[in-house]
Amino acid sequence: MDYSHYRTLAITRRGPEDTVLDIQMKALNGKLPTAGHEGHAELSQIWRDVGADDSVRCAVLRGEGQGFSGGGDLALVEDMATNFEVRTRVWKEARDLVYNVINCDKPIVSALHGPAVGAGLVAGLLADISIAAKNAKIVDGHTRLGVAAGDHAAIVWPLLCGMAKAKYYLMLCEAVTGEEAERIGLVSLAVEEAQLLPKAYEIADKLALGSQSAIRWTKYSLNNWLRQAGPAFDTSLALEFMGFAGPDVKEGLASLRERRPPKF
Repeated sequence: MDYSHYRTLAITRRGPEDTVLDIQMKALNGKLPTAGHEGHAELSQIWRDVGADDSVRCAVLRGEGQGFSGGGDLALVEDMATNFEVRTRVWKEARDLVYNVINCDKPIVSALHGPAVGAGLVAGLLADISIAAKNAKIVDGHTRLGVAAGDHAAIVWPLLCGMAKAKYYLMLCEAVTGEEAERIGLVSLAVEEAQLLPKAYEIADKLALGSQSAIRWTKYSLNNWLRQAGPAFDTSLALEFMGFAGPDVKEGLASLRERRPPKF
């Protein structure tokens, strides 16, 4: 498999006999990886290539720079709010991102540090093993922007941490530290930041050395819990993108640009 066409993802091989694919979301702005037009599309597509690559036994997803992911590029958000063609294209990419991660037969390990927001967080929390630095800051920022918490939120947060916690964090747009995320079951493990990548690689290597049929079939069967939540996810995503055509997202976007609280 040739991964050279990916421009927003740095993809290298490591682990036992190079069977672990290391996928790093690039911090193109020098600080945090953000999902612009190209990055959002690539993050949704990569999991199909991972699944089709017979030389890969496990994938590790991580971020470059100061955090795991910084959410959607504001230029992309503005285009979604004003352009129907862009909105429908990104809706399809958002749908594909969730289902492609769920349906990728290879195990995925995510390593979350610093801020973890937006499209990157989708893949980070849907990963089979999610590891967060204790000081990581996990935020689902949809309601702060003025749109419904769509993409991955409805399909996986209630299953991971329960409905009460999911509603609290998603409706109020409250941040969750990596340490607290482990306590409530939102992530698999929380470790000190210095141990984040070593732990992620250790787990990925174990998965790569294990019985591939047993591990992949276990993932497939467990992910039927997520597939059962497909109608809830599809509804949430439709409502999110309906919001991008509404008035609140304009104020949400303006408040982010002006670095002030929104006034809905």
